[in-house]
Amino acid sequence: MSVDTVSLSGWGRTAPTTALRFRPRTYEDAALVVRGRGPRGVVARGLGRAHGDAAQNAGGSVIDMTALDRIRAVDAVAGTVVCDAGVSLHRLMGTVIPLGWFLPVTPATRQVTVGGAIGSDVHGRNHRTAGSFARHVRALELLTADGEVRTVLPGSALFDATAGGLGLTGVILSATLGLRPVTSSLMSVDTARANDLDEALARLAACGDRTPYAAAWIDLLARGRSTGRAVVTRGEHAPLDALPARARRTALEFRPGRLPTASALIPEGLLGRTPAALLNGLRFRGSPASRSGEPQGISTFFHPMDAAPRWSRAPGRGGSVQYQFTVGHGQEETLHRIVRRLTLRRCPAFHAVLKRFGEGGPGWLSFPAPGWTLSFGLPVGLPGLARLLDGLDEEVAAAGGRVCLAKDARLRPGLLAAMYPRLPEFRALREELDPAGAFRSDLSRRLAL
Repeated sequence: MSVDTVSLSGWGRTAPTTALRFRPRTYEDAALVVRGRGPRGVVARGLGRAHGDAAQNAGGSVIDMTALDRIRAVDAVAGTVVCDAGVSLHRLMGTVIPLGWFLPVTPATRQVTVGGAIGSDVHGRNHRTAGSFARHVRALELLTADGEVRTVLPGSALFDATAGGLGLTGVILSATLGLRPVTSSLMSVDTARANDLDEALARLAACGDRTPYAAAWIDLLARGRSTGRAVVTRGEHAPLDALPARARRTALEFRPGRLPTASALIPEGLLGRTPAALLNGLRFRGSPASRSGEPQGISTFFHPMDAAPRWSRAPGRGGSVQYQFTVGHGQEETLHRIVRRLTLRRCPAFHAVLKRFGEGGPGWLSFPAPGWTLSFGLPVGLPGLARLLDGLDEEVAAAGGRVCLAKDARLRPGLLAAMYPRLPEFRALREELDPAGAFRSDLSRRLAL
């Protein structure tokens, strides 16, 4: 097991802090770190794709789980896989897709570990029909504060606290996941432009079971009658009989690589309003007004954040803030007000994505809830950014919505209880299982979790 002292931050590079980093190679190594933790506690960390400070621990210990990356068993008949928490979704896909299976939920990057996907209870474009990641976890092995390993099953309080619990109930060591059958590694994709936000909402609401995956890229710099204009993409796994005969022989090959687009090569956090508006205009006008059944590779469709995986590491003025919120059905006017507020400010927003959520999962701190979710990035050096986002927090909370904690590094703790009504249960379970506060992070201290 290696040990070093390192400065760590979230993917947005907004608030780096220094911690002692351990890199265990066995479960026993991880247990030694938990038992030997210092007064500032310990938290697990995967591939560092959380945008905020959930996987940082200033002055304490961080367990880098990426060396615990064994795929232990795949049942190609039942469609299940047992793997270590440090296995990346990228590697998991490379293993199960050739066997005719796919992850039932994947976020916008495949560079996420299984443990991170559970701890953040990540969601994808198909939340309306499939829910979030934890819904498909059959069991997990959790290293708790006493240094013991517990098997945690869905339906238990500890499972509900761990799913979306941001690593604060223990260290996830392994998980058993259910998979989705597929007959090819291609997607059949429909694309359409929406001239304003109302049209984008209508197109997403009209998605049926034939196209369970759906999202809209929103131009947050368009104004007037074009406010909220969007490019809506919907898709489903392409069936084998829809492929040309020649392609059927290699239908289940997983070919994730693709070159970044020209705009993806530009560090968005460095863009000003004018170049960002030009790029957005090019993207909107360059998308088809309507196109159906376009074949796309899995990574092209699902993982746009992987097109330029080093953009957030480009030199700049302090990185970027990723903001994501959800509001319920019937609160569309709140969504309209927030979009108008951003467009009037002429914020150089990037990666703005609108999706529709279905029923929420069991996780007490899981982010998804029925309704609409909008995520976008802003450069951290934007004048008045803190005041802008504080105002958005208040508007979201007043509408009964919530912000995504896995992407947060600046929410005020006073709004947390209004956004997450099961917070008292989470705190009570933590106090019972971990009275000494073994598991801590910058986020947990900031929000008094």
